[in-house]
Amino acid sequence: MKKRIFDKFAVLNFCFSTALMLLILPQIIYTPAFAQGKIEKNKIVVAAGSTAGFYSLPLTITDRLGYFKQAGLDVEILDFPGGTKAAQALIGGSADVVSGAYEHAIHLQPKGQILTTFVLMGAYPGLAIGLNPDKAKTYKSPKDLKGLKIGVTSPGSGTHQLINFLLVKEGLKPEDVSIIGVGSGAGAVGAMERGDIDAISNIDPVMTQVTNSGRAVIIYDLRTKAGTEAVFGAVVPSAAIYTSEAFIQKNPNTIQAFTDAMVRGLKWLKQATPEQLALVVPPEWIKVNKDFYLAAFKNQREVFSADGFISIKGAEKQLEIVRAYSAEVRAFNVDISRTYTNKFVESANKRLN
Repeated sequence: MKKRIFDKFAVLNFCFSTALMLLILPQIIYTPAFAQGKIEKNKIVVAAGSTAGFYSLPLTITDRLGYFKQAGLDVEILDFPGGTKAAQALIGGSADVVSGAYEHAIHLQPKGQILTTFVLMGAYPGLAIGLNPDKAKTYKSPKDLKGLKIGVTSPGSGTHQLINFLLVKEGLKPEDVSIIGVGSGAGAVGAMERGDIDAISNIDPVMTQVTNSGRAVIIYDLRTKAGTEAVFGAVVPSAAIYTSEAFIQKNPNTIQAFTDAMVRGLKWLKQATPEQLALVVPPEWIKVNKDFYLAAFKNQREVFSADGFISIKGAEKQLEIVRAYSAEVRAFNVDISRTYTNKFVESANKRLN
């Protein structure tokens, strides 16, 4: 009897392993020529804003599928509560690369930090703003946000900057609301459920959770092209992989290898089914409620870039947006051409297509 039970578990384990291999095997067989020349730095530390959120999902997928290792890189991903903290890790020297908002490169240029995005993960911001249901009933414009307590992933992050833009657009000041850092996990959901905050600007799966539970009503949805254009009047780049301009110049082959892996991850993610995704993400992300997690993925999947490119129009529009609420950026002649490069994704796509 014991042997029979053991055999059943062995069969189940074999079936799961086989299913996982069938999922990944086509990607392993297809191995393009990665970075030409010697990789200057094999060990890369990535500071990521909110790894459990869908904002950095392409990074996680690329790592979990083994694409970084196949590119000759040893990548360590450090988790931070938001993009601002991740950027600080890069500037402080404890990280080589950041997974965060593209607009950080614009904000930090006036401070003497030249940061360059080399892979775009999010074709749209992928954020949403939810309001307490009672307050949502009378909501008409961002003017109604005045005096509210608004939860964001972390102060200064893309979720915070979106609030600033909406307020300034309506003639208000960023100081007209109270900003509270709540992270992008259980803490953010709990803050909304307890009533610690009146509104929340966050990413998925948090936004899907607070709306599905009835704790918030979406008033701005930047997880779609239509929703993004409704707020900004155009599509703008968001979640990105960036580093310092100096690091790129010193380690071009390393950056190319990293880009090759990321573009493979983006292409996989664009065609993956929710069920395939569930086999790759860390098990703890879906152990509580798999159906909910996959529902959140469906809400978010339009956001992901298919090729990693940033458009000139999108970058210039993002600069225009940041200028609207940042006096520091308005007073500085930002060189937008130094905030991104498509050189590496262009090379990767030529060899992967």
